[in-house]
Amino acid sequence: MALEINHFSDDFDPRFKAFHELMQWKVRNILLVSALYDACIMEEDCRLAERIINEYRGLNLSQPPRLTWVSSAEEALNELSSKKFELVLTMPRLAGMDAFALGGLIKQHHPDLPVILLSHSALIPEYSLDRAKPAGIDRIFVWTGNSELLLAIIKSVEDRVNVVHDTQASGVRVVLFIEDSPVYLSAILPILYREVVSQTQSVLEEGLNEEHRLLTMRARAKFLVAQSYEEAMELYEQYKPFLLGVISDVSFPRKGELDHEAGVDLLKTIKQEIPDIPLLLTSSEPRNSEKAAQVEAMFIDKNSPSLVSEIRRFFLERLGFGDFVFRTPDGREVARVSNRRSLEKILPNIPDESFFYHWSRNDFSRWLFARTETVLASRLRPVTAKDFEGNVAEMRDFLVSSLRTRRKRRQKGVVVDFDAHEFDPDMDFLKIGKGSLGGKARGLAFASTLLQRTRWLHEKYPEVDITIPHTLVITTEAFDQFIETNDLKHLSKTDAEDDEVARLFREAEFSEAITEDLRGYLFHVQYPLAVRSSGLLEDALFRAYAGLYSTYMISNSHPDLEVRLSQLVTAIKLVYASTYYKGPKAFARRVGQRTEEEKMAVIIQQLVGERHNGYFYPAVSGVAQSHNYYPFGRMKPEEGIATVALGLGQTVVEGGKALRFSPKHPQLLPQFSTVEDILENAQRTFYALKMNSLGELGTVPWGTLTQREVTDALLEPPVRLVASTYVPEEHRLRDALLNEGVPVVTFAPLLKYKQFPLSGILQDILPLAHEGMGCPVEIEFSVDMCPEDECKPRFTFLQLRPMTARAELREVNITPGDIEKACCYSSNALGNANRSDLTDIVYVKPDAFDPAHTMDVAQEIGKLNASLSQQGRQYLLIGPGRWGSADRWLGIPVTWTDISSVGAMVETTAPDLKAEPSQGSHFFHNVTTLGINYLTVDDKGRDFIHWDRLLKLPLAEEMKYVAHVALDKPFGLKVDGRKSIGVIIISDDS
Repeated sequence: MALEINHFSDDFDPRFKAFHELMQWKVRNILLVSALYDACIMEEDCRLAERIINEYRGLNLSQPPRLTWVSSAEEALNELSSKKFELVLTMPRLAGMDAFALGGLIKQHHPDLPVILLSHSALIPEYSLDRAKPAGIDRIFVWTGNSELLLAIIKSVEDRVNVVHDTQASGVRVVLFIEDSPVYLSAILPILYREVVSQTQSVLEEGLNEEHRLLTMRARAKFLVAQSYEEAMELYEQYKPFLLGVISDVSFPRKGELDHEAGVDLLKTIKQEIPDIPLLLTSSEPRNSEKAAQVEAMFIDKNSPSLVSEIRRFFLERLGFGDFVFRTPDGREVARVSNRRSLEKILPNIPDESFFYHWSRNDFSRWLFARTETVLASRLRPVTAKDFEGNVAEMRDFLVSSLRTRRKRRQKGVVVDFDAHEFDPDMDFLKIGKGSLGGKARGLAFASTLLQRTRWLHEKYPEVDITIPHTLVITTEAFDQFIETNDLKHLSKTDAEDDEVARLFREAEFSEAITEDLRGYLFHVQYPLAVRSSGLLEDALFRAYAGLYSTYMISNSHPDLEVRLSQLVTAIKLVYASTYYKGPKAFARRVGQRTEEEKMAVIIQQLVGERHNGYFYPAVSGVAQSHNYYPFGRMKPEEGIATVALGLGQTVVEGGKALRFSPKHPQLLPQFSTVEDILENAQRTFYALKMNSLGELGTVPWGTLTQREVTDALLEPPVRLVASTYVPEEHRLRDALLNEGVPVVTFAPLLKYKQFPLSGILQDILPLAHEGMGCPVEIEFSVDMCPEDECKPRFTFLQLRPMTARAELREVNITPGDIEKACCYSSNALGNANRSDLTDIVYVKPDAFDPAHTMDVAQEIGKLNASLSQQGRQYLLIGPGRWGSADRWLGIPVTWTDISSVGAMVETTAPDLKAEPSQGSHFFHNVTTLGINYLTVDDKGRDFIHWDRLLKLPLAEEMKYVAHVALDKPFGLKVDGRKSIGVIIISDDS
């Protein structure tokens, strides 16, 4: 019989939600009641408050409590009536009242408030051995100046309050400690807590970050103290399913009398019910070691000079905190491992007799319990050899599969500190450094968390792996160090050319420590990589620097590790350099941001795709937005829009030929309404990474990519997934790739025949991400069809960022009279505005425009922009096709440096240049972020632009392709964001 653990629930929440809910009750305020003498002695001996704080810090524990001191019972009662305390510590000598009487009064008003007596001696007249709990006092400890005792008291009180919730909620383990002597209780309890805290910290999950280590500490084993046989049995019966071990004295009260066999009888009872439970018998009389042997318990002499080391040995060897030591039944050591990853790796090589020996003793589950793996260990513990009919191979496979599944699921959604020595290639998200992840990486980390928490999404599409790519982030801390070490800060304020900035950064010294980490990373990673920017301001809600910084794709395929490392380090330096390029500087000036304040993290990410004939690329790349600014037909704005292309995503984000569709209506395609439209608008080329390419990296970030013709890749699986065939003789398209005819990229197999559920996934993910971010969102994604059924097809999140929605400001009304007076009207207008502050218009002269010279047009606009920018004047920009398109045949390829002072833009059509609106490009994202009004004029509908009126306006400057108008008075610009219509009104006296 083979069992599976494939139903891990939210117990395995990667954000450690379960750990957040543990240890909810904390001791935050302590009231210390003592005579002035005792207070002074304690203060002088150990500076009590300071030592409590230091003890917490020394053990990496959070939120040390505050200590309030009073000198009399009357003051104590007054404090308790006016302020909340979780713990009262009292000394025996009090003015006017003894500690027991004070405890009784406190219990009358606060029956659940723990009251602990700290005595300088165990010889207290009011206390006797046959009295386990004196009236008004919960526990008595002997104070010898050891500040660790205070920590143990605090943690013991917290454990007693939290144990019910924490065991039921997360299966936290319990260690039962029976000791009636205040002297030995005060000596041993601090040792137990120090050991459980330090040992738990030493075995916490490999690869966790510091936040998660602290959270996981909340799942450490709890100590429950009992002082009598009856109290011990009551705790045992209540927490039997969660018992990790028992530590017991030999002699303590039973039925009100001191019983010298109580401890042995207790351990015998427990051993009969739980044969594999670790037991420790303690005694001040060495001869009692024989009694320990009777119950198969470890024995410790409480007066031993090596008490601490012997208790530590119990933790390591019996409770499972040490290495897992594989032994044969006769005790011979076979192997040992220190962490779960090593255990998973070594299990297949362990001899059957050794594996079965440990399985039958529940050693695996106990070892996992010690590492706070309570859920996995709880599920393993009840599984026996009978469940597998004694088949050791199946038992072994079950355990390995359980560990592997647990490891992979636990790492989902967690940003893990990178450790080259413990690097696990299955980890989704790693970071080097303590600085910020930057905006782009933060969005990706959120996407990872969102996917992990949305289990229903994976269950709805079981045939698809919906994930993020394996990611390593070098945080902004490294950027700061790089800039400071190489004295490059001055470049943020200069007008140096991009090539010069790149040269200085390429020649600069890179951190040796990070280089070593990257060497360890590349030793395990040999797939193609994308090296992406992640600036602090990148993908921010109101100032998103989308697409302004550099990204480099590298094949990472050279057989020499040092060659691959050198290219990766160069790519990182050039991403750093792009912080100080002209484009980002111009954008920073526009948004009022100082370039020297920007900090750059770098994302090193697995490139999504497969290798085909020496090239690497995914089947589909795309951008999807939860809000559609240009709905068509049955489309609704809130249903979102997606833009997809074959190959790597540069085609989409740079505004090239790609297909736009609504995920809700995947067959409603305005671009493909006729055969002629399809042939005109279909993608003809795509981007791919040339493998084994070691060309020098420069300021052109896509220099390692190749633009391939679709017709050159007809035999490659991704093309077959997205292509149809045009049959000229029939003047029709067939939704398959045929031997005869012209291949055309239509995405019909995906959108029409749903060979991959792209539309459905986007329909589910967009509102999910929208809700998670609390605003409209934009995602970049890739689809990879695994060849020959070797693995699942993948939908991969590459980026998640806020999308600036139309401003819901005051209502703007555009009347029929406004439209009649307008020289320009658009039914596809972006923004919400009523402006009358613009006097400058820059337009591309319609009679001089030639698609072959769009690069020249962009240069002329850049010159006019520079002049107007120096004067602090914004302007209206009018021209044909997609503004900011990287494809010069689809529009004017301006960059942000060329139009940094633009105030509003009009996108018109031209006879030789027609393109869909530029929604989905980085350029478009920045337009929306900056609130630049964007009017699209389509000559097929009601839209218009009266060129006859515009061309009559007096020119301030005229160039070959571009003209500049400077009016005496401002013209009007009105955009109704609710209706997506806009007008430009130029009065006669302007």
